[in-house]
Order: sequence, then C-alpha cells, then structure tokens
Amino acid sequence: MSASPVSSEGAAVVCAPAPKHVAIIMDGNGRWAKARALPRSAGHREGVEAVRRAVEAARDMNLECLTLYSFSTENWRRPAGEVRDLMGLLKQFIVVDLPRLKEEGVCVRIIGDRKNLTADIRALVGKAESETRENTKFTLQIAFNYGGRDEIVRAARAAGEAVRRGNLQPEDINEEIFGAFLDTGAVPEPDLVIRTSGEKRTSNFLIWQAAYAEYVFVDTLWPDFNADVFRAAIEEYCGRERRYGGIGGPS
Repeated sequence: MSASPVSSEGAAVVCAPAPKHVAIIMDGNGRWAKARALPRSAGHREGVEAVRRAVEAARDMNLECLTLYSFSTENWRRPAGEVRDLMGLLKQFIVVDLPRLKEEGVCVRIIGDRKNLTADIRALVGKAESETRENTKFTLQIAFNYGGRDEIVRAARAAGEAVRRGNLQPEDINEEIFGAFLDTGAVPEPDLVIRTSGEKRTSNFLIWQAAYAEYVFVDTLWPDFNADVFRAAIEEYCGRERRYGGIGGPS
C-alpha cells in the first residue's frame, strides 16, 4: 500500500515513507479497571474493544500490518483466574470476529509458543490462520504466549535442527536466514512500536525485529486507546528521521 496515513481530520499526513507495520504493547487494562473500582477482568474485556478500534484505525490509515502484544510468556505468573479470563477472551475474539475479518480480507497470524496452549485454543488459532491465509489486504498479527527471548531461542533450535539434518550449513547462516526461523517469518519488521499506559519498557517484545523501529510511548491506558491516539502516534513517527545507524540529512 502506498497511501499515507490519515490525520484525525481525514487529511493525508505528509510522511515519506509512511509506516507499513506498527506494533503495539497493550498496557494498562488493570489500572483502568482499578481506577473504576472494577475487577481486572473488566479492564481486559474493555481492552478487547480497544483491539477492535485499533484494527479498524490501522486499516483506515492504510497500514499493511498491525501486531498486538496480548499475552506474554511472563503472564503465566498472574493469578490463575486472570489467565483463564485472558485465554477466554482470545477464544471469544476469534469466534466473534473471524467471520468479519475474513470478509474484510484480513490475514490473521498468531505468533508465540503454542505448546502450553490448550487443545481448543490451538485449534481456534489454526482455524483463524488457515481460513485467512490467502487474504492480502491487511495483516493482523497477535502475539500470544509470546516472548522475544523465547522466540529467538526457538529459532536457534530450529536452525540447529536444520544444520543437523544437513539442510543448512552453519557458515551460511546470516541475519536474513536466521530471521526466517522467527515466528514473524516473511512479515516486514515493524517501523513503529507504540506502548500505552505511560510505561517506557520494551518488555521482551519483538526484540529482534524492532532493532531499528521507532518507539512512541503514550500515557493513554489501553482500554481508552482510540483512533485519535493512534493517529497522534503515527504523526509523531512522521516527524522523526530514521537513520539506521547512519548519518542523518542536513540540519
């Protein structure tokens, strides 16, 4: 897609090149609920509504890919009841939203380690991916039971297994070949990573892929995330100069 993102007024943002892939660390559900004297589960439910708004806004802004960090490998340390709620919300999102996503040409990808997921969730994840695999209008990538270090370890094991089987020579491994073993595969690396709730950490998210991404940290709690907040982050990105380790243009 070559069109630029649009501003909150609907006009094109001058941004060349425009971001193609935006990733979001969705943070603040618990604090949103606490501020309203509600259980954390209420914050997570409202967070799903924010996911829907973010997907719609990303498509309206002509992004090619949106990656959402929904459940980390560290989140298993949370109370069992909260983990069950999060698992249930993933299942509900797939069941409810998959028909619409299919119709709108969205390719759904789930990244992360699936071995700890229950059989019903693995089946739903497989269904979402298989039924949208041929869609090309937009890619929605959900990081679930995902950790950047864990992903790199699993990729290293897979590369090592390819070497053991004789399908790959160690001296041939470079960044491009190793990157193909990562969960993200052929999806372009993120141009921009947004983190909500005012926290300023990367939290083990896409640590290989986001090596040269721009980061924007916003104070908005995830359940309050909307198109205006999204567009403001895009506009901040548009005002930056990406140097990739080189020297920028004339000042």
